[in-house]
Amino acid sequence: MKNHSSNDRVANPTRRQFVQGLTASAFLAGLAPSNLFAAAGNQQVLSGNTFELTLGETVVNFTGRRRMATTINGSLPGPTLRMKEGEEITIRVTNTMSVTSSIHWHGLILPANMDGVPGLSFAGIKPGETFTYQFKAVQSGTYWYHSHSGYQEQTGLYGSIVIEPRETDVVSYDRDYVVLLSDWSDEKPEQIYAKLKKLSHYYNTKERTLGDLAKEASAKGFTKAIDDREMWNRMRMSDRDISDVTGWTYTFLANGKTPAEGWTGVFKPGEKVRLRFVNAAAMTFFDVRIPGLKMQVVATDGQDIQPVNDIDEFRIGVAETYDVIVEPRAGAYTIFSQAIDRSGYARGTLTSNTALPTDIPKMDPVPVLTHTDMGMGSMDGMDHSSMGGMAHDMAGMDHGSMESTGGVQVKRGPQVDMVAMNPQVRLDDPGVGLRNNGRRVLTYADIKNRYPTKDTRPPSREIELHLTGNMSRYMWSFNGVKYADSKPIGLRFGERVRFTLINDTMMNHPVHLHGMWSELESGDNNYLPRKHTIVVQPGAKISYLVTADAMGQWAYHCHLIYHMDGMFRRVIVA
Repeated sequence: MKNHSSNDRVANPTRRQFVQGLTASAFLAGLAPSNLFAAAGNQQVLSGNTFELTLGETVVNFTGRRRMATTINGSLPGPTLRMKEGEEITIRVTNTMSVTSSIHWHGLILPANMDGVPGLSFAGIKPGETFTYQFKAVQSGTYWYHSHSGYQEQTGLYGSIVIEPRETDVVSYDRDYVVLLSDWSDEKPEQIYAKLKKLSHYYNTKERTLGDLAKEASAKGFTKAIDDREMWNRMRMSDRDISDVTGWTYTFLANGKTPAEGWTGVFKPGEKVRLRFVNAAAMTFFDVRIPGLKMQVVATDGQDIQPVNDIDEFRIGVAETYDVIVEPRAGAYTIFSQAIDRSGYARGTLTSNTALPTDIPKMDPVPVLTHTDMGMGSMDGMDHSSMGGMAHDMAGMDHGSMESTGGVQVKRGPQVDMVAMNPQVRLDDPGVGLRNNGRRVLTYADIKNRYPTKDTRPPSREIELHLTGNMSRYMWSFNGVKYADSKPIGLRFGERVRFTLINDTMMNHPVHLHGMWSELESGDNNYLPRKHTIVVQPGAKISYLVTADAMGQWAYHCHLIYHMDGMFRRVIVA
């Protein structure tokens, strides 16, 4: 149990309020979230090649308390923008707020000066100003957009994008819905960050108890249970360190709807329904399933893949998108999206009749990290008493050369409190909390691009980056070097480069390269899946190829909003 003050408990809604979402008091206040939204699929939808977006502040009420959100055209989430591949797109964005803002078009391939990152691609949109984005839609698929200014993304400034293909869609379907997942807090983001800096596990209410130790002792013996606890304590780490920010403060939303309301999509029996999942959360990974329905996964990060059939569940990292096809029979089905740490969920309903009741499944048990998630690989037979010191013995190197060389090693220090000793490529691992759960879970190993790899050249060099952090101080970095102290990553225009990421932390990190595709090395070089955001599991390594075909300055960062300041690099293609 954490030492939350009585003032904190008064300021923060109770756990029950967050799980249940909007309470009756919100309706009495006349401020239900649905008052913000248009009626098209419970979201505003704008179509065409010219769009007008207004950034502002709007009062919302998701928990029974009125709070100010940053919104687009007065809604949270912002409108879904539907456009067509091959068309010239104009988007005029007007900022009515008192602070500078921006919009980044996540996953869209466009000129660097249209990318929407203040300080890299433009100066931002000042209060009272309008900025005109102009670019050609050179791709199709499901994408999203969000602010790249301060914490505005956390407070509501995001929306989805659907780009229809120029030719007939290779995916056949009768009905089409966006399911945008996000996390909302009544606390100001600055307050959340300040609490994390003071106590990194502030929001983790699932830490181990004496009762857990008793259960472990009964299951595997007292001595083994004590040895395991001693190992974790020696390393000053927790095997339940799954999420930094949890349902203690978050209400999880599906298309802006709380779990109490739920989003609803209607279908006719026999139809093929395309669900376009977007994770627009600031910090939350979701595990998505639809009990009673198998899913066919047909796209990831907007790109068509070879269909993966009979999937029961998939994990969607922050900033990722997945498109699935389902063929429901008459009835009502719950789209259940539980947070990775099981502290809450978002939900929707697919139904052939809105009068039908829906069953909401119970959340899975709280996940527990293993030796694998610590980058230890197989540690059977190893003396646990030595583990705490092993990470200390990793040799360091000159940070000044880290950004351009392979074979990087990092050492423990103020920026780094853990180093993975035996990181493995684990593309077929569904991840902590999903292993051996009796359901077929999608993994990166399942994903192959629908079309042959365009650039078949081998990489000319490799850039290795360690994802590093000091959890107790809540500091995040690449290679133990925070962004403020880093050098840019330089790419030569047209070169083919391998990026290898090694996660030295016990958290999943969604890493996003702006402006260029990251082609995941998933086992078949002839069909490398193209992604804009790649999740690196705890204690794992992963590699992907990048063709540096976009001139200019680009952002490269972890997409967890409270990690981004440190775990960020500038990439220059020249």
